Amino acid sequence: MEPVIWTEKYRPKTFDEIVGHEHIKSNLLHLVESNNLPHLVLYGEKNTGKRSAVLVLARMLYGEQWESNLAIFDASDFFDRGKKYLVSDPRFTRIIGTDDPKKIRNTVIGVFKEVINEYAGMASIGADFRMLFIDSAEALSPDAQHALRRIMEKYSATCRFVLSVTHLPRLIPPLRSRGLNLFFDRASSDVVASRVRLIAEAENVSITGDGVDAIAYYAQGDIACAIITLQIASMAHDTIDANTIYEINLKHTPEDVEQLLHAAMAGDFKVARKQIDKLLMGESGADIAEQLRKVTEDKGFDSELAARLAMHLAETDINLIHGSDERVQLEAWASRVHAIMAV
Repeated sequence: MEPVIWTEKYRPKTFDEIVGHEHIKSNLLHLVESNNLPHLVLYGEKNTGKRSAVLVLARMLYGEQWESNLAIFDASDFFDRGKKYLVSDPRFTRIIGTDDPKKIRNTVIGVFKEVINEYAGMASIGADFRMLFIDSAEALSPDAQHALRRIMEKYSATCRFVLSVTHLPRLIPPLRSRGLNLFFDRASSDVVASRVRLIAEAENVSITGDGVDAIAYYAQGDIACAIITLQIASMAHDTIDANTIYEINLKHTPEDVEQLLHAAMAGDFKVARKQIDKLLMGESGADIAEQLRKVTEDKGFDSELAARLAMHLAETDINLIHGSDERVQLEAWASRVHAIMAV
């Protein structure tokens, strides 16, 4: 059955279909042609194409056997969801031996090491090595990262590890140094707009020029966000224009982000800390900062106040990018917002 989610339906299957990232495509294509793939560390913001690049790489390396030679794990599932996740994934049934999370005797990190060891040690099919992709690798605890380093050394001849992170400094230096580091940046507005037009034409969606521009502006270089927005808009409107996208944007503003901004402005730091903790359970600090930017812009503050808030949020975002503690930086942001409002 054809996927109904357009982000999956239009996920690239070849390097030519990947939008942007020309230098990365060139590097990966050279590695495929030389059949000399090292371990990889892919870093950049969420939804910048890291997973898609890995899937295309596997297709190019293994052909029809790509699914058999590629194992994918999301580290955040292991270490954020814990034992409830372990019993929900049938791949781990034999290892944990139960479907009751309360009866799992081993620790999550113990199960993680056992799973990675087993998959890394499997023989490849019709190839010299297999690939093991660990997404959201920043969710791994320091102990888990050191354990992963030892596993990578043990199976370096028969398995290639690909680690994906949003912020490179969250990986321990020994892991960073063991792979080729590739940076995935956000797409330009022109690239996003081109992708939106292509999909709209393929799906017979009527969209105006200002509608395309509005999606590109709202997405801020996030192609997945742009595609999802286009699909949502197409379900409720015969013709999509800028007003359509504006209405969707307002409806999908996260309530927790709104509450965080209001608490910071009012100096209610107890509520602000609570909202920060809640948001960090499912979002990175950089994602929260981006949502705060959108919410702040929509408030219609006077130009002087808007500029001061934007400059302060930009400083916070830089600190987050450089790997500073997310909770501390967001709490500092809340404190400064209240100070700005009190002037």
